[in-house]
Amino acid sequence: MLVLFAFSAYLQFNDPDALVWVAIYGAGAMISGLEIRRSTPVWLAVVLGLIAVVWALTIARRAHDVPIGALFAEWEMKDLHVEEAREMYGLSIVAVWMIAVAAASWRRAKRTSSP
Repeated sequence: MLVLFAFSAYLQFNDPDALVWVAIYGAGAMISGLEIRRSTPVWLAVVLGLIAVVWALTIARRAHDVPIGALFAEWEMKDLHVEEAREMYGLSIVAVWMIAVAAASWRRAKRTSSP
Protein backbone atom coordinates (compact mmCIF):
# COMPACT_ATOMS: atom_id res chain seq x y z
CA MET A 1 0.00 0.00 0.00
CA LEU A 2 2.99 2.29 0.58
CA VAL A 3 3.90 2.00 -3.11
CA LEU A 4 0.27 2.42 -4.23
CA PHE A 5 -0.23 5.58 -2.17
CA ALA A 6 3.14 7.04 -3.19
CA PHE A 7 2.32 6.42 -6.86
CA SER A 8 -1.15 7.92 -6.37
CA ALA A 9 0.39 11.04 -4.81
CA TYR A 10 2.81 11.33 -7.73
CA LEU A 11 -0.02 11.10 -10.27
CA GLN A 12 -1.82 14.04 -8.66
CA PHE A 13 0.76 16.65 -9.65
CA ASN A 14 -1.07 17.36 -12.91
CA ASP A 15 -4.37 17.97 -11.08
CA PRO A 16 -5.66 21.52 -10.51
CA ASP A 17 -6.11 20.82 -6.79
CA ALA A 18 -2.99 18.69 -6.46
CA LEU A 19 -1.98 19.82 -2.97
CA VAL A 20 -4.91 18.22 -1.11
CA TRP A 21 -4.63 14.96 -3.04
CA VAL A 22 -0.86 14.73 -2.62
CA ALA A 23 -1.41 15.37 1.09
CA ILE A 24 -4.02 12.62 1.58
CA TYR A 25 -2.16 10.01 -0.48
CA GLY A 26 1.19 11.11 0.97
CA ALA A 27 -0.18 10.72 4.50
CA GLY A 28 -1.45 7.26 3.53
CA ALA A 29 2.02 6.37 2.24
CA MET A 30 3.67 7.71 5.40
CA ILE A 31 1.35 5.73 7.67
CA SER A 32 1.90 2.62 5.54
CA GLY A 33 5.65 3.11 6.00
CA LEU A 34 5.18 3.36 9.75
CA GLU A 35 3.11 0.19 9.66
CA ILE A 36 5.90 -1.67 7.89
CA ARG A 37 8.03 -0.86 10.94
CA ARG A 38 5.09 -1.73 13.24
CA SER A 39 5.25 1.71 14.82
CA THR A 40 1.96 3.30 13.74
CA PRO A 41 0.14 5.26 16.45
CA VAL A 42 -3.49 4.11 16.44
CA TRP A 43 -4.76 7.69 16.59
CA LEU A 44 -2.88 8.65 13.43
CA ALA A 45 -4.49 5.95 11.31
CA VAL A 46 -7.90 6.71 12.84
CA VAL A 47 -7.62 10.43 12.09
CA LEU A 48 -6.62 9.89 8.46
CA GLY A 49 -9.31 7.24 8.05
CA LEU A 50 -11.97 9.59 9.40
CA ILE A 51 -10.83 12.41 7.14
CA ALA A 52 -11.01 10.08 4.14
CA VAL A 53 -14.48 8.77 5.10
CA VAL A 54 -15.96 12.23 5.64
CA TRP A 55 -14.42 13.55 2.44
CA ALA A 56 -15.63 10.53 0.43
CA LEU A 57 -19.14 10.99 1.82
CA THR A 58 -19.19 14.62 0.69
CA ILE A 59 -18.37 13.48 -2.85
CA ALA A 60 -20.60 10.38 -2.84
CA ARG A 61 -23.89 12.14 -3.45
CA ARG A 62 -22.54 13.60 -6.70
CA ALA A 63 -20.67 10.51 -7.87
CA HIS A 64 -22.80 7.55 -6.83
CA ASP A 65 -24.48 7.00 -10.20
CA VAL A 66 -21.30 6.62 -12.28
CA PRO A 67 -20.99 3.09 -13.70
CA ILE A 68 -17.84 1.23 -12.64
CA GLY A 69 -16.87 0.71 -16.28
CA ALA A 70 -16.76 4.48 -16.84
CA LEU A 71 -14.00 4.78 -14.23
CA PHE A 72 -11.65 2.77 -16.43
CA ALA A 73 -12.95 3.68 -19.90
CA GLU A 74 -10.55 6.61 -20.44
CA TRP A 75 -7.45 7.93 -18.72
CA GLU A 76 -8.28 11.57 -19.39
CA MET A 77 -10.64 13.55 -17.19
CA LYS A 78 -13.38 14.50 -19.64
CA ASP A 79 -16.32 14.13 -17.27
CA LEU A 80 -16.60 15.75 -13.84
CA HIS A 81 -18.80 12.94 -12.50
CA VAL A 82 -16.22 10.30 -13.47
CA GLU A 83 -13.48 12.35 -11.83
CA GLU A 84 -15.50 12.69 -8.62
CA ALA A 85 -16.28 8.95 -8.62
CA ARG A 86 -12.57 8.16 -8.97
CA GLU A 87 -11.81 10.55 -6.12
CA MET A 88 -14.51 8.96 -3.95
CA TYR A 89 -13.17 5.46 -4.53
CA GLY A 90 -9.60 6.59 -3.93
CA LEU A 91 -10.64 8.07 -0.60
CA SER A 92 -12.51 4.86 0.18
CA ILE A 93 -9.32 2.86 -0.39
CA VAL A 94 -7.45 5.19 1.97
CA ALA A 95 -10.22 4.83 4.58
CA VAL A 96 -10.39 1.03 4.41
CA TRP A 97 -6.61 0.69 4.64
CA MET A 98 -6.44 3.08 7.59
CA ILE A 99 -9.10 1.02 9.39
CA ALA A 100 -6.98 -2.09 8.81
CA VAL A 101 -3.81 -0.32 10.02
CA ALA A 102 -5.57 1.09 13.10
CA ALA A 103 -6.95 -2.35 13.98
CA ALA A 104 -3.54 -3.99 13.61
CA SER A 105 -1.86 -1.24 15.63
CA TRP A 106 -4.51 -1.46 18.35
CA ARG A 107 -4.12 -5.25 18.60
CA ARG A 108 -0.34 -4.88 18.88
CA ALA A 109 -0.67 -2.24 21.59
CA LYS A 110 -3.19 -4.38 23.48
CA ARG A 111 -0.96 -7.46 23.20
CA THR A 112 2.15 -5.65 24.49
CA SER A 113 0.32 -3.98 27.39
CA SER A 114 -1.30 -7.18 28.73
CA PRO A 115 0.69 -9.17 31.31
